[in-house]
Amino acid sequence: MREENQSSTTDFILLGVTGYQEQEEFFFILFLFIYPITVIGNMLIILAILSDIHLHNPMYFFLANLSLVDIFFSSVTIPKTLVNHLRSSKAISFEGCLTQMDLMLALGNTDSYILAAMAIDRAVAISRPLHYTIIMSPQLCVLLVVGSWVVGNTNSFPHTLLTARLSFCGNKEVANFYCDITPLLKLSCSDIHFNVKMMYLGVGVFSVPLLCIIISYVWVFSTVLQVPSTKGTLKAFNTCSSHLTVVSLYYGTVMGMYFRPLNNYSLKDAVITVMYTAVTPMLNPFIYSLRNRDMKAALGKLFHSRTSVRSPL
Repeated sequence: MREENQSSTTDFILLGVTGYQEQEEFFFILFLFIYPITVIGNMLIILAILSDIHLHNPMYFFLANLSLVDIFFSSVTIPKTLVNHLRSSKAISFEGCLTQMDLMLALGNTDSYILAAMAIDRAVAISRPLHYTIIMSPQLCVLLVVGSWVVGNTNSFPHTLLTARLSFCGNKEVANFYCDITPLLKLSCSDIHFNVKMMYLGVGVFSVPLLCIIISYVWVFSTVLQVPSTKGTLKAFNTCSSHLTVVSLYYGTVMGMYFRPLNNYSLKDAVITVMYTAVTPMLNPFIYSLRNRDMKAALGKLFHSRTSVRSPL
């Protein structure tokens, strides 16, 4: 007989980033600063790409989708954190907690696969420039993006379903500022061995895009090193630098969080989650726009067109 779920009518308590009220005030101000910058910055990237025909190519198509994921990624956690702080409440319903966990897992996986698609795009552009338009066809690009969303959501569903069947009969204090799978499993009074196995299987699925990225850049570097011109080499590296920076920020924090035993998790690790749930989505628009002349030009045109529309005749 299945164990009765005792948490369906009880709220969880989100302890926050550190659990200390004075420090939570700092993170409230930080999130209040980060969230609008994240949404506005990524929206500007999307609008600039849509409005400039010169950016209607695979690289910027993937970038627009990455920006869309980053907006959703931050919106799942930060608004709830801000509202709870203003209400002096740390509660989240069981259903809300599961929904938050499901969306974060789905979006995190989608983000990683889109980053892999971007790496493949750069590898083809540098290593097979004459065949680039044939290989990276619009159909393939759409397939890669749709596949990223499908795989992301497919990978999150089993974890959510298995977590929903668990019982939480004692402590319901989640050691994070949002409902993450790791602290939730540690709170359960049910047998979580199968959940843990599925979580590590999910980590394996999450590692597939990282492997694609590594293979793509091995291909890129082996091609670049054969280029006799120093100028050509620098141009190729400059093309990939923004993407490599984003990948390093994202995977560096995620691997530090999930690529280790469950028992090693504690509240202090919630600080790590701030990096990939809030800071990285905010930084991505700056990383891709400040070092990209085409993007800076498109943003300039976007601002100029908005100013022209508003100005009197």
